[in-house]
Amino acid sequence: MTRWFRVALGLCSLLIPAAAETATERGKRVVDEALKALGGDAFLKMEDRVESGRAYSFYREQLSGLSVARIYTRYVAPAPGQIAVRERQAFGKDEYSAVLFNENGGWELTFRGARPVADQRYETYKDSTLRNIFYILRQRLNEPGLTLYSQGADIFQNVPVEIVEITDADNRTVRVYFAQLTKLPLRQVFRRRNKEQNDWDEEVMMFSKYRDVGGIKWPFEMRRDRNGEKNYEIFSESVEINKNLKDNLFTLPASLKILPKAK
Repeated sequence: MTRWFRVALGLCSLLIPAAAETATERGKRVVDEALKALGGDAFLKMEDRVESGRAYSFYREQLSGLSVARIYTRYVAPAPGQIAVRERQAFGKDEYSAVLFNENGGWELTFRGARPVADQRYETYKDSTLRNIFYILRQRLNEPGLTLYSQGADIFQNVPVEIVEITDADNRTVRVYFAQLTKLPLRQVFRRRNKEQNDWDEEVMMFSKYRDVGGIKWPFEMRRDRNGEKNYEIFSESVEINKNLKDNLFTLPASLKILPKAK
C-alpha cells in the first residue's frame, strides 16, 4: 500500500462519519483501539521498563548535550495527588550521574550526593507525566472525571489520524493523534501556564519506530518540542519490560549526602 493510497483512504474516511456515534463514544473507541494495539492486557500488566540508547538535549534548536542513557521506569499503585510511577534517568556507560523522580520529589545524583531539583522542575515533570498518553493508558483510564472527546479525523504528515482530547478532573488537557491504520499514538500536544513569563508554553511529544517488546508495542524514538523548538530526543537501542526492578533504583540511600536544593 503506497503512502498516497493511505492518504487517499484517510481522506475518504473524513467524509464518512460514524453513524449514531457521539464525540464521547468515538473518543472512547479510538482510545480503546489504541490500548489494544499497544498490547491490551499485556500493556496494562507492564510493571517496569528499561530503555537504553542515546539521548540528546537541545537549546534553541542547537545540540547542547549528548549521552548514553538508560531510563528505568516502574509503575506503582495510584494515590490521590501523587504520580503513580517512579523513574531513574541514568547517564554515561557507567551511569556516573542520574536524575531520580518518584512520588515524593526529584533529585540529581552524582558522586557528591543528591541535590533536590527545583520545585518548578518537579512540577513540570509531574504535569508532563500526568498528560503522557502512555501513562494515561496504563494508570489513569478508570480515573473519576477523566473524559475522552473526539476531535474527528485529519491528516498529519501525510498520515490519516484520529484526534482525541483527554481532560481530567483538574482540567488538565492533552490532545492525542492516533494513526488510523495502526491505531498507535503518533503525537500529543498540550499547553502549560508559564508563571514566570505570564504566558503559555506548548509542549509537543512525537512517537515513532514502534517495535514489539514482550507482547507490547513501544516507540523506540521520541522527540519533545517546546514552543516550536526541539529540546529533547531519545533513540532507544533496546527496551525491556518486567525486569523486576528493585526499590534501591528509585529511592535515596539513607547514607547519601543531601545537598542544597537547586534554584
